[in-house]
Amino acid sequence: MVSLVPITSQQWLIPLLVLMVAFLYSSVGFGGATSYLTILTLFAISPLVTSTIALTLNMLVAGIAFINYSRFGHLKWQLVWPFLITSVPAAFLGGSLKVSQPIYLMLLYSVALYLGLRMLFMREQVSCEVLAIPTSRIWLALSIGAAIGFVSGVVGIGGGIFLSPLILLACWGTPKQAAAASAIFIVVNSLSGLVGRGMSGRLEYDLLSLIMLPSGLIGALSGSYWGAKYFSNHTIQRLLGVVLLVVVTRYVISLL
Repeated sequence: MVSLVPITSQQWLIPLLVLMVAFLYSSVGFGGATSYLTILTLFAISPLVTSTIALTLNMLVAGIAFINYSRFGHLKWQLVWPFLITSVPAAFLGGSLKVSQPIYLMLLYSVALYLGLRMLFMREQVSCEVLAIPTSRIWLALSIGAAIGFVSGVVGIGGGIFLSPLILLACWGTPKQAAAASAIFIVVNSLSGLVGRGMSGRLEYDLLSLIMLPSGLIGALSGSYWGAKYFSNHTIQRLLGVVLLVVVTRYVISLL
Protein backbone atom coordinates (compact mmCIF):
# COMPACT_ATOMS: atom_id res chain seq x y z
CA MET A 1 0.00 0.00 0.00
CA VAL A 2 1.31 3.47 -0.93
CA SER A 3 0.05 6.56 0.94
CA LEU A 4 0.24 9.92 -0.86
CA VAL A 5 1.65 12.00 2.02
CA PRO A 6 3.33 15.28 0.86
CA ILE A 7 7.10 15.58 1.40
CA THR A 8 8.20 18.53 3.56
CA SER A 9 11.22 20.71 2.76
CA GLN A 10 13.26 19.19 5.61
CA GLN A 11 12.56 15.63 4.46
CA TRP A 12 14.42 16.28 1.20
CA LEU A 13 17.61 15.83 3.25
CA ILE A 14 16.71 12.18 3.95
CA PRO A 15 17.79 10.78 0.53
CA LEU A 16 21.30 12.22 0.97
CA LEU A 17 21.62 10.64 4.42
CA VAL A 18 20.31 7.34 3.07
CA LEU A 19 22.88 7.42 0.25
CA MET A 20 25.73 7.93 2.74
CA VAL A 21 24.52 5.13 5.03
CA ALA A 22 24.02 2.75 2.08
CA PHE A 23 27.55 3.44 0.83
CA LEU A 24 29.18 2.75 4.21
CA TYR A 25 27.13 -0.31 5.15
CA SER A 26 27.18 -1.97 1.73
CA SER A 27 30.98 -1.67 1.62
CA VAL A 28 31.10 -4.35 4.35
CA GLY A 29 28.08 -6.37 3.18
CA PHE A 30 25.45 -4.87 5.50
CA GLY A 31 22.07 -3.28 4.83
CA GLY A 32 21.93 -0.48 7.44
CA ALA A 33 18.40 -1.00 8.76
CA THR A 34 19.11 0.44 12.22
CA SER A 35 20.54 3.65 10.75
CA TYR A 36 17.58 4.09 8.38
CA LEU A 37 15.25 3.70 11.35
CA THR A 38 17.18 6.40 13.21
CA ILE A 39 17.08 8.82 10.26
CA LEU A 40 13.36 8.36 9.66
CA THR A 41 12.52 8.62 13.36
CA LEU A 42 14.40 11.95 13.57
CA PHE A 43 12.22 13.30 10.78
CA ALA A 44 9.01 12.09 12.48
CA ILE A 45 7.97 9.65 9.74
CA SER A 46 5.02 7.35 10.53
CA PRO A 47 6.28 4.27 12.48
CA LEU A 48 4.51 1.85 10.13
CA VAL A 49 6.04 3.47 7.04
CA THR A 50 9.42 3.80 8.79
CA SER A 51 9.74 0.10 9.59
CA THR A 52 8.61 -0.91 6.10
CA ILE A 53 11.04 1.41 4.30
CA ALA A 54 13.94 0.45 6.59
CA LEU A 55 13.37 -3.26 5.98
CA THR A 56 13.03 -2.70 2.22
CA LEU A 57 16.22 -0.62 2.07
CA ASN A 58 17.97 -3.23 4.19
CA MET A 59 17.12 -5.95 1.68
CA LEU A 60 17.91 -3.77 -1.35
CA VAL A 61 21.31 -2.55 -0.09
CA ALA A 62 22.43 -5.95 1.22
CA GLY A 63 21.20 -7.61 -1.97
CA ILE A 64 23.33 -5.33 -4.15
CA ALA A 65 26.29 -5.90 -1.82
CA PHE A 66 25.80 -9.64 -2.21
CA ILE A 67 25.74 -9.35 -6.01
CA ASN A 68 28.92 -7.27 -6.16
CA TYR A 69 30.85 -9.38 -3.66
CA SER A 70 29.76 -12.53 -5.51
CA ARG A 71 30.67 -11.03 -8.88
CA PHE A 72 34.23 -10.43 -7.72
CA GLY A 73 34.62 -14.00 -6.45
CA HIS A 74 34.19 -13.53 -2.70
CA LEU A 75 31.14 -15.75 -2.22
CA LYS A 76 31.81 -18.97 -0.31
CA TRP A 77 28.63 -21.02 0.07
CA GLN A 78 30.10 -23.03 2.93
CA LEU A 79 29.96 -19.79 4.94
CA VAL A 80 26.29 -19.30 4.11
CA TRP A 81 24.17 -22.44 4.30
CA PRO A 82 24.92 -23.54 7.91
CA PHE A 83 23.78 -20.15 9.22
CA LEU A 84 20.73 -19.77 6.98
CA ILE A 85 19.32 -23.23 7.72
CA THR A 86 18.90 -22.52 11.41
CA SER A 87 18.52 -18.71 11.47
CA VAL A 88 15.27 -18.48 9.50
CA PRO A 89 13.14 -20.72 11.77
CA ALA A 90 14.86 -19.30 14.86
CA ALA A 91 14.08 -15.74 13.73
CA PHE A 92 10.45 -16.71 13.22
CA LEU A 93 10.35 -18.20 16.72
CA GLY A 94 12.01 -15.14 18.26
CA GLY A 95 9.63 -12.79 16.51
CA SER A 96 6.59 -14.72 17.77
CA LEU A 97 7.60 -14.62 21.44
CA LYS A 98 6.79 -11.81 23.87
CA VAL A 99 9.98 -11.26 25.84
CA SER A 100 11.61 -8.31 27.58
CA GLN A 101 13.54 -6.51 24.82
CA PRO A 102 15.62 -4.18 27.05
CA ILE A 103 17.59 -7.11 28.49
CA TYR A 104 18.31 -8.49 25.04
CA LEU A 105 19.23 -5.05 23.70
CA MET A 106 21.74 -4.39 26.49
CA LEU A 107 23.40 -7.75 25.87
CA LEU A 108 23.21 -7.31 22.12
CA TYR A 109 24.92 -3.94 21.98
CA SER A 110 27.50 -4.88 24.61
CA VAL A 111 28.58 -7.71 22.33
CA ALA A 112 28.49 -5.34 19.33
CA LEU A 113 30.77 -2.90 21.18
CA TYR A 114 33.27 -5.65 21.93
CA LEU A 115 33.22 -6.97 18.36
CA GLY A 116 33.54 -3.46 16.93
CA LEU A 117 36.64 -2.73 18.98
CA ARG A 118 38.14 -6.11 18.05
CA MET A 119 37.57 -5.50 14.34
CA LEU A 120 38.95 -1.97 14.54
CA PHE A 121 42.15 -2.82 16.37
CA MET A 122 42.71 -6.48 15.46
CA ARG A 123 45.66 -7.17 13.20
CA GLU A 124 45.12 -8.65 9.77
CA GLN A 125 44.42 -12.39 9.72
CA VAL A 126 47.94 -13.77 9.81
CA SER A 127 47.48 -16.62 12.27
CA CYS A 128 44.66 -18.41 10.43
CA GLU A 129 46.00 -21.52 8.76
CA VAL A 130 42.81 -22.69 7.04
CA LEU A 131 40.02 -20.22 6.26
CA ALA A 132 37.07 -22.61 6.29
CA ILE A 133 34.53 -24.16 8.63
CA PRO A 134 35.96 -27.56 9.67
CA THR A 135 33.54 -30.44 9.20
CA SER A 136 33.75 -31.11 12.92
CA ARG A 137 32.56 -27.54 13.59
CA ILE A 138 29.47 -27.49 11.37
CA TRP A 139 27.34 -28.04 14.45
CA LEU A 140 28.82 -24.86 15.94
CA ALA A 141 27.96 -22.85 12.81
CA LEU A 142 24.40 -24.22 12.94
CA SER A 143 24.12 -23.22 16.60
CA ILE A 144 25.46 -19.71 15.91
CA GLY A 145 22.97 -19.28 13.07
CA ALA A 146 20.11 -20.28 15.37
CA ALA A 147 21.28 -17.93 18.14
CA ILE A 148 21.70 -14.95 15.81
CA GLY A 149 18.35 -15.65 14.13
CA PHE A 150 16.51 -15.92 17.44
CA VAL A 151 17.93 -12.69 18.89
CA SER A 152 17.30 -10.89 15.59
CA GLY A 153 13.70 -12.03 15.68
CA VAL A 154 13.28 -10.85 19.28
CA VAL A 155 14.71 -7.35 18.84
CA GLY A 156 13.87 -6.83 15.17
CA ILE A 157 17.33 -6.15 13.71
CA GLY A 158 19.45 -7.90 11.10
CA GLY A 159 21.97 -10.49 12.25
CA GLY A 160 24.70 -9.61 9.78
CA ILE A 161 26.48 -7.32 12.25
CA PHE A 162 27.27 -10.38 14.37
CA LEU A 163 27.79 -12.99 11.66
CA SER A 164 30.58 -11.12 9.87
CA PRO A 165 32.92 -10.54 12.86
CA LEU A 166 32.27 -14.05 14.20
CA ILE A 167 33.37 -15.54 10.88
CA LEU A 168 36.60 -13.53 11.11
CA LEU A 169 37.30 -14.34 14.76
CA ALA A 170 36.71 -18.05 14.11
CA CYS A 171 39.07 -17.96 11.08
CA TRP A 172 36.34 -19.34 8.83
CA GLY A 173 36.79 -16.78 6.05
CA THR A 174 38.37 -13.53 4.90
CA PRO A 175 36.71 -10.15 5.56
CA LYS A 176 35.38 -10.05 2.00
CA GLN A 177 34.03 -13.62 2.22
CA ALA A 178 32.38 -12.67 5.52
CA ALA A 179 30.83 -9.62 3.83
CA ALA A 180 29.32 -11.79 1.07
CA ALA A 181 27.95 -14.29 3.62
CA SER A 182 26.46 -11.55 5.80
CA ALA A 183 24.85 -9.86 2.80
CA ILE A 184 22.85 -12.91 1.70
CA PHE A 185 22.06 -13.67 5.36
CA ILE A 186 20.53 -10.18 5.71
CA VAL A 187 18.64 -10.43 2.40
CA VAL A 188 16.93 -13.70 3.34
CA ASN A 189 15.93 -12.50 6.81
CA SER A 190 14.73 -9.10 5.52
CA LEU A 191 12.66 -10.77 2.81
CA SER A 192 11.12 -13.02 5.44
CA GLY A 193 10.23 -9.96 7.49
CA LEU A 194 8.65 -8.17 4.51
CA VAL A 195 6.58 -11.22 3.62
CA GLY A 196 5.38 -11.43 7.21
CA ARG A 197 4.40 -7.75 7.16
CA GLY A 198 2.56 -8.17 3.89
CA MET A 199 0.58 -11.14 5.20
CA SER A 200 -0.41 -9.19 8.31
CA GLY A 201 -1.37 -6.04 6.38
CA ARG A 202 1.46 -3.92 7.84
CA LEU A 203 3.33 -3.24 4.58
CA GLU A 204 2.98 0.49 3.85
CA TYR A 205 5.00 2.91 1.70
CA ASP A 206 4.67 6.61 0.91
CA LEU A 207 6.03 9.11 -1.63
CA LEU A 208 9.23 9.42 0.37
CA SER A 209 9.98 5.79 -0.47
CA LEU A 210 10.15 6.65 -4.16
CA ILE A 211 13.04 9.01 -3.40
CA MET A 212 14.79 6.94 -0.73
CA LEU A 213 14.96 3.70 -2.71
CA PRO A 214 16.96 5.20 -5.63
CA SER A 215 19.31 6.86 -3.11
CA GLY A 216 19.86 3.52 -1.38
CA LEU A 217 20.41 1.90 -4.77
CA ILE A 218 23.12 4.40 -5.79
CA GLY A 219 24.83 4.24 -2.40
CA ALA A 220 24.82 0.44 -2.41
CA LEU A 221 26.08 0.12 -5.97
CA SER A 222 29.05 2.41 -5.32
CA GLY A 223 29.84 1.29 -1.76
CA SER A 224 29.77 -2.45 -2.42
CA TYR A 225 31.69 -2.03 -5.70
CA TRP A 226 34.52 -0.22 -3.94
CA GLY A 227 34.43 -2.67 -1.05
CA ALA A 228 34.52 -5.78 -3.25
CA LYS A 229 37.05 -4.55 -5.82
CA TYR A 230 39.30 -1.86 -4.39
CA PHE A 231 39.35 -2.04 -0.59
CA SER A 232 41.81 -4.47 0.96
CA ASN A 233 40.67 -7.19 3.35
CA HIS A 234 42.20 -5.24 6.22
CA THR A 235 40.32 -2.09 5.19
CA ILE A 236 37.05 -4.06 5.13
CA GLN A 237 37.85 -5.37 8.60
CA ARG A 238 38.45 -1.83 9.89
CA LEU A 239 35.29 -0.52 8.21
CA LEU A 240 33.37 -3.36 9.83
CA GLY A 241 34.61 -2.15 13.20
CA VAL A 242 33.52 1.41 12.38
CA VAL A 243 30.04 0.27 11.34
CA LEU A 244 29.61 -1.76 14.54
CA LEU A 245 30.62 1.22 16.67
CA VAL A 246 28.20 3.44 14.72
CA VAL A 247 25.40 0.97 15.54
CA VAL A 248 26.33 0.99 19.24
CA THR A 249 26.55 4.80 19.31
CA ARG A 250 23.11 5.06 17.73
CA TYR A 251 21.70 2.82 20.46
CA VAL A 252 23.37 4.82 23.27
CA ILE A 253 22.02 8.10 21.85
CA SER A 254 18.52 6.61 21.72
CA LEU A 255 18.74 5.95 25.47
CA LEU A 256 19.66 9.55 26.33
